[in-house]
Amino acid sequence: MSHAPGWYERHVLPYLLDVACGMAPIARQRELIVPQAAGQVLEIGIGTGLNLAFYDRERIEKLTGVDPAAQMHALARRRSRRADLPVELLPLSAERLPLPDASIDCIVCTYTLCSIPDPLAALHEMRRVLRPGGRLLYAEHGLAPDAHVARHQARLEPYWSKIAGGCHLTRDVPSLLRQAGFAVNGESAYIAWPRSLSYNYWGEATVS
Repeated sequence: MSHAPGWYERHVLPYLLDVACGMAPIARQRELIVPQAAGQVLEIGIGTGLNLAFYDRERIEKLTGVDPAAQMHALARRRSRRADLPVELLPLSAERLPLPDASIDCIVCTYTLCSIPDPLAALHEMRRVLRPGGRLLYAEHGLAPDAHVARHQARLEPYWSKIAGGCHLTRDVPSLLRQAGFAVNGESAYIAWPRSLSYNYWGEATVS
């Protein structure tokens, strides 16, 4: 059962996440991925709208953003106006998308799968709404390949998740994508320090 956001979630977390997710190494990852979006675009976990500055407006027919954290939408609207890029914001989680089958050309999912309660269900929904030939563009952090880093991630995760909006450190993003029926074409690497927070996956996934 969902709960109403508390004071921390309403007044601190949006700005904390905005700063953390706007750091230079993450911004560079967004810049690699987001400009590729085109057509009818769905952004999963739009949050405070950090991706909006990176879209190529001339390639976007319509942009829809979903995020259950409605307290973050005010910042997203501000960035939408600044980028001169209209966006329809839906205060919903990605596990049940209110969209018809095969209705979306491109999905953008950045630094979001870590905090979705049921990421596999959300990916199945993304696959459902993508048109044939559509693409899921992703940039995420997750499980590191080095055993000692992965062990540290597992120890840190319960505490990190409480202060970082449900963020998980140990999700294997390519494995989740394949389980949901996607073919994955991507890269992975540490992009910053500390390593337990910075192992990144990025690329595109298509329906296999």
